[in-house]
Amino acid sequence: MEKEKQKEKQTEVTEIHHEDLALKTAAQYFGKELLPLLGIPGEVKYIAPTESVKLETRQMYQDFNYVSEEGSWIHLEFESDAVTDDDLRRFREYEAATSRTFHVAVITYVICSSKVKRLKAALAEGINVYHVKIIRLKDDDADQLLSGLEEKQKQGIPLEKAELVPLLLTPLMSGSMEIGDRIIKSFGILKKSGDAVTEMELEKMYAVLYTLADKFLSEKELNRVKEMLAMTKLGTMLFNDGKAEGRAEGKAELVAIIRKKRKKGHNISDIAKALELDMVYVKEVADLIDEDPARTDLQVAEILISQS
Repeated sequence: MEKEKQKEKQTEVTEIHHEDLALKTAAQYFGKELLPLLGIPGEVKYIAPTESVKLETRQMYQDFNYVSEEGSWIHLEFESDAVTDDDLRRFREYEAATSRTFHVAVITYVICSSKVKRLKAALAEGINVYHVKIIRLKDDDADQLLSGLEEKQKQGIPLEKAELVPLLLTPLMSGSMEIGDRIIKSFGILKKSGDAVTEMELEKMYAVLYTLADKFLSEKELNRVKEMLAMTKLGTMLFNDGKAEGRAEGKAELVAIIRKKRKKGHNISDIAKALELDMVYVKEVADLIDEDPARTDLQVAEILISQS
């Protein structure tokens, strides 16, 4: 019984890891289109740092930050479960550290893919009340979005990039269509997108959808997705072994997650189990981080590749 509970817990952590990576990738490459889609006001000027180092040298990793045209910061946090008081305390700490370090106003938006209908958005402590803006992805209908875009393509109407970016969120929306069918249809629409996006942007869109497919779909359904991507550059890079761990960017994302979990107090064994990684590999990453805390995640990843 205990083993089954542990297995369920590991599966849950792995699924959150998949979803987190997918949404961060979408935020990194498609922020200009993603924010209006989510109902977040303000125009993105550029991406802002996501690490705040406090006096005790504890690093706080935020999910994503943008600098708006007005100079304020838009802080995104991605949650796949209910928002707790501890989450709100953590977000409040991020805001306070960022505001003091960079002398800016910060607004936190929590992008939630949970099925929970009533999500906590405020924390009252002492004489203060802290608020975040909740964006619930389940409020959007994937069926309606997909049918509308397919109809446009049938009529020969070119799609704009801003119309394609919502496809990345279809697995997290509501709708009667199965998630596997949503992902397949989204890939189909993207393949016919023409010049709406660059080749690099298209590959990033494929990567986001594939990451979510890997979370939600059975092995049989996932094979359908792989068949669709077999002739793409992403297929060539990723599907020889099903993962992108051989590339520096993929490793850097993994290093960032390991670093974040260690900062939260998780030991090497627990991290290895949660991420389904070899404990020796996690220790190598941890040793490289401890050896020089100033190393970036990408620098650690490049060292790992050079040593392999």
